[in-house]
Amino acid sequence: MEKISNRAQLVEGNAYNYGFTKVNPKVWRGTLFGPIPFRNDNNKRTGDKAMSRYLIRRFAELILTVFLIATATFFLLEAVPGDPLTQRADHLPEQTRTALYQRYGLDKPVMERYLITMKKMCKGDFGESFVYAGQTVTGLLKTKLPVSARLGIQQMLLGVTLGLLLGIVAAMKRGTFIDYLIVGLSVLLISVPHLIFGLLLQKVFAGNLRWFPTIGWPEGKDLWFGGWKYTVLPTLTGCFSYIATYTRLLKTSMLDVVNQDYVLTAESKGLSKSAIIRKHILRNSFIPVMTQLPMSVAMCITGSFFIESIFSIPGIGQYYVTAVNNQDLSIVLGETVLLSILYIAVIFITDILYVFVDPRIQMPGKRSK
Repeated sequence: MEKISNRAQLVEGNAYNYGFTKVNPKVWRGTLFGPIPFRNDNNKRTGDKAMSRYLIRRFAELILTVFLIATATFFLLEAVPGDPLTQRADHLPEQTRTALYQRYGLDKPVMERYLITMKKMCKGDFGESFVYAGQTVTGLLKTKLPVSARLGIQQMLLGVTLGLLLGIVAAMKRGTFIDYLIVGLSVLLISVPHLIFGLLLQKVFAGNLRWFPTIGWPEGKDLWFGGWKYTVLPTLTGCFSYIATYTRLLKTSMLDVVNQDYVLTAESKGLSKSAIIRKHILRNSFIPVMTQLPMSVAMCITGSFFIESIFSIPGIGQYYVTAVNNQDLSIVLGETVLLSILYIAVIFITDILYVFVDPRIQMPGKRSK
């Protein structure tokens, strides 16, 4: 106990040395450096300025990254032999073919088309689809994106929740039969493709038992919060990979945290096991989980090609794959930019959350005094 007391005095002394005014003895964050001190008003103003600079810098990085991704996507598609109108224009008269190429701007040089595309993109106009006549990218996203978004969000919420719960159980029961069972289940779920799971669920629950429809998706007023019977099988099919990923991720992270010094210190202070797990182990174990979340969020919203194909879901995933195969620049560019913005935005939010999850992490540009 004397050692702990001296350590607390040392932390409090360092707090004054670094510009903190007081230490709240009730706040114990579970870090290697002890309680989290509170800064004075001057340091708060400094932190606000640092946050403003950080937000401006990250927004500039977002714009630059999206521009580079859009540029790379444009020239990669242009490098592919042929063009998206080849099959449609092969059997057309020469005059009609020329008019068709002029309509889509394919008669212009590559650099001129690139500048036109970037200029329209800045206005939010990605043009008209080469494959689906009369279908604009904006209209396609408006009608198809909500379908993929609902499916992806349901899959992620169910999969991540179950994965985290199983990861906690596996870590707390490590070395037991329950641990081995959960690990084996995770390996199975991550190894079997979505296609196999989807067909199996269709045969058993839709074909044999007839509990759910085989294909279809809610429309109209039921698009977001109705027609649940159509969403059960696709949601289960897609959530398995989330369960496997987050189960193994959280278990590994928790086992790394369990033996840290601050956990042993909390035990020596007489904290209950549930309090140690909740306030110390879980909080510090969630940092790797938060690192994985941006990709999960971005990918879940943009759809899954195999699941949408199996269950005949009119989402955006299958349109994206078809557009890539047909060199449909407008569709590919629009969806790629959307995915990039989602991914970068979620990464930005994750960086902010890091500060709250782990107090050892400071916002870039924020200096300690």
